[in-house]
Amino acid sequence: MKTFVKLALASTVALGTAYGALAAEFTKATVKKIDAKAKKVTLIHEELKSLDMPAMTMVFRVQDDAMLEKLKEGANIEFVAERVNGKLTVTQVK
Repeated sequence: MKTFVKLALASTVALGTAYGALAAEFTKATVKKIDAKAKKVTLIHEELKSLDMPAMTMVFRVQDDAMLEKLKEGANIEFVAERVNGKLTVTQVK
């Protein structure tokens, strides 16, 4: 019985984590500037509902350097931003 409870708890945690990853809300933006050396990107973005932030132009860190290679100034993108170690960071781009 104890093993069953542990398995049920582990399954619940795994499903909750998977749902959180799938529930990421993408926001539309235009790439204004890319600073590969600083690993930052300036975006003109729509409202970031998940961060309770109005539409504006701002600088974000990028979580992965490979994201910068996908971006071009003037491109329209959709992205997910999160607070990572207290810094606003782009975690996903499509």
